[in-house]
Amino acid sequence: MGFPGGRIVSSLLYVFVIGGGLFFVLAFFAGLVFYLHPLAANRFFERRALKRAGSLQARLISVSTGNLTLWEAGGGPAVLLLHGAGDHAGTWSKIVPHLKGKYRVLIPDLPGHGGSEPLQGELDIEMMFTAVNELLDLVSPGEPVTIVGNSLGAWVAMLVADRQPEKTNRLILVNGGAIRGDYKGPGLIPRNLDEARQLMSVLMGEKGEKVPDFVLKDLIRESQSGPLMRLMANPSKMGASLLDGKLGGIHQPVDLLWGGLDQMFDLSYAKRLADELPEARITVLENCGHVPQRQCPAAFTAALLKILENFSGD
Repeated sequence: MGFPGGRIVSSLLYVFVIGGGLFFVLAFFAGLVFYLHPLAANRFFERRALKRAGSLQARLISVSTGNLTLWEAGGGPAVLLLHGAGDHAGTWSKIVPHLKGKYRVLIPDLPGHGGSEPLQGELDIEMMFTAVNELLDLVSPGEPVTIVGNSLGAWVAMLVADRQPEKTNRLILVNGGAIRGDYKGPGLIPRNLDEARQLMSVLMGEKGEKVPDFVLKDLIRESQSGPLMRLMANPSKMGASLLDGKLGGIHQPVDLLWGGLDQMFDLSYAKRLADELPEARITVLENCGHVPQRQCPAAFTAALLKILENFSGD
């Protein structure tokens, strides 16, 4: 008659080995997916972070450009967060926890980005404006919102302020705008690792964190058919939506919250905007690049909250 405890120990060892083996197999495949598709993996985790931040589950809002994915959190004065080209709502995941206690935060995926339609075909800035304009009619009817826009999102924000001024009471433009830039750097659709490295240096600054080659390879692959390529399919349509010489018609207060390391829309671009806008001021985040909400979220959040609180106290 054997020792019954031996069978228990054997069973436990079996579970440990099998369970542990399963864990390592799953971990291996998870690591492989991350290595092969790091950008998709990052989007997945950022969108999960929106849920952990207290956001509602994403819901679909029907507008004329197709279904938009919208995330919403908190209560109070409404703040609409607009991401840049090729990005998605999850870019704000580290910012939302600090806003939702005081503000109603609205975070859409712009058309052709994230989970928003159209998922194929050409995109243009007018499609972005139309979607955001109709979204505001549906989620904040008669109540103006503060719009925080990064890059392409800043351009869209300025179009709303220019064409539908009653829908926004303040703009916070983050490394972007609706006037023509003088960028002469590497192309925005990298074809090889050298071009991808140069582009990252432009966006993040020479002092920015080095991006691993496996991420750059995924960037090259995705960019050949991604939202940015779709936006650039018809440059003349994009140019027709610029506001050069028309910024005097934007009378809402405008804050320019700028990553100082950005070489695509550098500080000279921000100063041009400030010179042409009737009421604008610049806040520089010295050690941040083109997407400061992702590159340096703590500094960005502190500056954003200060701007929002100052406005609330006006």
